[in-house]
Amino acid sequence: MVSEYSPSRRSLLKAASGLSAAVALGAGGVLATASAAHAVGDGFGLRVAERGENDPRMWYYRFETAEIGWKPAVNVLLPDDYHTSGRTYPVLYMLHGGGGDFIEFDRAGIRELTAGKPIIVVMPDGGKTGWYSNPVRSNVGPRNWENFHINQLIPWIDANFRTFAEYDGRAIGGFSMGGFGALKYTAKYYGHFASVSSYSGPASLRRDGGLVVHWANTTSALDLGGATVYGVPWDQRRVSADNPVERVESYRNKRIFMVAGTAPKTAFDWLNEPEVLAGQREFRGLLDRAGIPYEAYEDGGGHFFRTEFFRGDIDGIIGRLRKA
Repeated sequence: MVSEYSPSRRSLLKAASGLSAAVALGAGGVLATASAAHAVGDGFGLRVAERGENDPRMWYYRFETAEIGWKPAVNVLLPDDYHTSGRTYPVLYMLHGGGGDFIEFDRAGIRELTAGKPIIVVMPDGGKTGWYSNPVRSNVGPRNWENFHINQLIPWIDANFRTFAEYDGRAIGGFSMGGFGALKYTAKYYGHFASVSSYSGPASLRRDGGLVVHWANTTSALDLGGATVYGVPWDQRRVSADNPVERVESYRNKRIFMVAGTAPKTAFDWLNEPEVLAGQREFRGLLDRAGIPYEAYEDGGGHFFRTEFFRGDIDGIIGRLRKA
């Protein structure tokens, strides 16, 4: 089905089977009991080392954790009426791209993009080139980003903010490396997220001689003191566990949103966005054959976060999750 996407007339669009509105299976409905965000404290292996709670919406925390050898941070963007409504809210986790950090989406204008929206947005550090993984090896201390996000940060958020601590209360999205991380976490942790959004995120690791795995290993070596995420030779089990195109059934009954660029404008983009686009097309073909609905867009331009698509996506995310 071909449709127009109102924020961008230049966009080439393809929406396959519409949004997935099916009731999904997943973790049960235990609600967080935190009555006020100012009650945040330590827990789940996290010790709050720094905090900033003066802004009415954007709250900031930095942690000490045994999973990461430095103090990773997180921005928590609250709804406009969080402090007065007493309501419980769904949560969107947004993962930054390679070379980015926890304020990447604040720079991109996420406060304005979510103004008036009944959802909490959590934006954590993921390492400059952490690839949202527990690496095979590190020469610079622990860099277990997957453990930090899944086992520590998510339960900490649910314990300290008024969230729906359940499958239908959580979505995840990201840009570039973070778009891959969102797809990966959604498949590996099926009961955690009911909606996934990938903005220029790789969906196929092994195609073209494993170009994305080679890229992940090469870039992660910068963060790991010469070690790599997947190892050399590769840990094939880890690659398969992380590879969206090898986990297609794990996306059933979820809302899926993807966008990639079609017209790279720089030398870097010629190596980057074409591989992303090809991988997303491969993934979409597998979803089609499996009868799994999704929403996907191809847009002119190269490798950047498309805020005009996020405007429409955020409404789709809120529509899929439990209502505040």
